[in-house]
Amino acid sequence: MRSSRLRNCGSSFPAGGFRGNMSASMKECLQLQLLEMEMLFSMFPNQGEVKLEDVNVLTHIKRYLEGTREALPPKIEFVITLQIEEPKVKIDLQVTMPHSYPYAALQLFGRSSELDRQQQLLLNKGLTSYIGTFDPGELCVCAAIQWLQDNSASYFLNRKLVYEPATQAKPVRNTFLRMWIYSHHIYQQDLRKKILDVGKRLDVTGFCMTGKPGIICVEGFKEHCEEFWHTIRYPNWKHISCKHAESVETEGNGEDLRLFHSFEELLLEAHGDYGLRNDYHMNLGQFLEFLKKHKSEHVFQILFGIESKSSDS
Repeated sequence: MRSSRLRNCGSSFPAGGFRGNMSASMKECLQLQLLEMEMLFSMFPNQGEVKLEDVNVLTHIKRYLEGTREALPPKIEFVITLQIEEPKVKIDLQVTMPHSYPYAALQLFGRSSELDRQQQLLLNKGLTSYIGTFDPGELCVCAAIQWLQDNSASYFLNRKLVYEPATQAKPVRNTFLRMWIYSHHIYQQDLRKKILDVGKRLDVTGFCMTGKPGIICVEGFKEHCEEFWHTIRYPNWKHISCKHAESVETEGNGEDLRLFHSFEELLLEAHGDYGLRNDYHMNLGQFLEFLKKHKSEHVFQILFGIESKSSDS
C-alpha cells in the first residue's frame, strides 16, 4: 500500500531527517534535492503521479553539478497527486524547492476539488504548521505527504458538518488580497495562455492586459494570489514587478470584496505598429475608463506615475 511505502521512506531518512552543516553550499543542497526526487519517483512510479513543471529541470541540475552548465538551473517545481483512501478523494500537492532547500523553507500547497475554500485553507494552514516544526537541513516532502495521508480525512469530513446549525464553528479570518502587476510587455501566446490557465485554475479573479505595457490584476485569498504570482514569474520573468497590493481581513468568502467576476484577458486598441515587431503601446485612455468601471482609478498613477485623465477630456 502507498502508506507502507511512505513509512519505509523513513528508514532511509529517519524522523530527524538530514542534518548537515548550516553553511551547506548550493551544490550540496541541489544534490539533496535530487536524492529526494529519486525517492519520490520510486514511491510514485505511475505516470502522472509526479508532474514536473519543467520536465528537463532534473537534467539541468545534474549538468550544473557536473560543471557542464554554468547558469543556475531552474527551481524544482512539481505536483504530486495523492489518493486518499477514506474518504475516496484526491489531493494535488504543489511543491516548490528553493535552490537552498532544505536549508530554506519548502513551499507547499494542497488542493482538492472535494474541499470548499475554507476547508482547503485550514488544510494548508495545518500542513504549513507541521512543516514549520522541521529544522533547517531536514528533507520534508516525504513527511508532508505522510501528514496529508494521515490527517487530511478530517478536513473532508468536517466539510459535511460546516453548514449544520449545531456546529456553530468560529469564523476563520482570512486575508483578501489584490495585486497590481506591471510588465514591460506581454506578447507571447504561450505566456498569455499560461497566465490565463493559472488564473482560472486558482480561485482568483482579475485580468491580464496584453501588449505594451502589460498589466495584470489578480484578487482573491492571499494564498491563492501569492501562488499565482509565484507561478507566472517562473522560471525567470525579469521585466515584471508587483507595483501595488491591497489587502483586508475578512471572515467571509471574500465575494463582496471582488471587483471582477472572473479572470480574463483584456484586449485594448493599440497606438502604432513599428515594422515587423508588434512593438506598440496600449491605449491608456481606454484602460483608465476600464479601471473607472471597476472602481480602481486610483491605481493608474501608481502603475504609470502620471495623474489619470479621462480619455474624452
